[in-house]
Amino acid sequence: MDDELLPGSMGTSASLSLRLGQTIFSSASLLFMSLGVEFYSYTAFSFLVTIMGLVIPWSFTLALVDMFSVIAGCPLRQPGILLTIVIGDSVLAILSLASACASAGVINFLLNIDGPHCVPKFCSRYQLSTAMAFLSWFLSAASSFFNLWLLPSL
Repeated sequence: MDDELLPGSMGTSASLSLRLGQTIFSSASLLFMSLGVEFYSYTAFSFLVTIMGLVIPWSFTLALVDMFSVIAGCPLRQPGILLTIVIGDSVLAILSLASACASAGVINFLLNIDGPHCVPKFCSRYQLSTAMAFLSWFLSAASSFFNLWLLPSL
């Protein structure tokens, strides 16, 4: 694996796609949750907004690094930097999953306890936001695993 890069690892076009997907899904989650919805009434939704607010700049910055790497043709091969990226991805993936699961639980509670307790328009936005957060988590976890797989070979 000296001259080959694992598809999806830092510095590849697949990694760029994963990072752009993370940025898009995190932005969509944040947008659906915060536009015209009083999300701050529920701690889980506030947690989701906070985590998505952290994922967006992280993923966008790494997408720019990937873009430079792909254009320049020089993949990122430094173990220290890759370890930092793996740790950051792992932490944000775990937090994204936690916030998405907590939000899904609150939505389920709001929809099923003695009839619906939220306006259908708001509940559908909450559900869309949570679905986007799960998609963002999936891509973030994939990025973390691909880079973790590459790390021992460096």
